Amino acid sequence: MQALHSTRAALWTLYDQLKAYKLNPTAKAKCDINQRFDTLCQTKTDFQTLNQALKRLYKNKAELLLVLERPDIPLHNNLSENDIREYVIKRKISGSTRSEDGRRARDTFASLKKTCQKLGIGFWDFLLDRITLSNNIPPLPQLVAEAASSNG
Repeated sequence: MQALHSTRAALWTLYDQLKAYKLNPTAKAKCDINQRFDTLCQTKTDFQTLNQALKRLYKNKAELLLVLERPDIPLHNNLSENDIREYVIKRKISGSTRSEDGRRARDTFASLKKTCQKLGIGFWDFLLDRITLSNNIPPLPQLVAEAASSNG
């Protein structure tokens, strides 16, 4: 059991180092993280399943440590997961749609809703603006481009 706890602690330490690296990427930190990752993944324990998990981590090293090459990328995919969570829950409850047109309509509205949420626009306000042809809310592609340029 000690091997599991120490491995878990080492993984969290490595994750904390990756977060620090994103804020201040240096060649020394990159080298240290690479060495720590290699040492951790090549550790042999009395638990075969833990050894296999460490071996799988090592096989995926390039992907898992991509942030060392690209500090601008996120360390996790939580944002992507959150984007589809609501859709997946509805699909599970409803059993999906009856037609391809229904699927396209559902996907379109889900995408519009998520985009409005990310931009801080009320989804119903956006729909009402488009239905009434008020055009008080600028086109979403324009708002997305403006948000991207102000964040980049």
